[in-house]
Amino acid sequence: MKTTLTITGRGVITLPAKLRQAMGLVADDQLIAETTPEGLLLRPAVTLPIEMYSAERLREFDDAEAELAAVLNKKSH
Repeated sequence: MKTTLTITGRGVITLPAKLRQAMGLVADDQLIAETTPEGLLLRPAVTLPIEMYSAERLREFDDAEAELAAVLNKKSH
């Protein structure tokens, strides 16, 4: 799909709805802009959510690992 885009005075580019739909892009998606020998390349950025764990949540993980280790130790004996 090829389309012409316009850059506003503030540097904003609007991607037409058909192009966004074809690429599966939705509001707040991030794109990477990269210069190539052919020109400008826009591609979706891969972002992963980051979860910050509280001390209580870390204890839950430790408890679950200890419980799993106990179960696995029983099976190996």
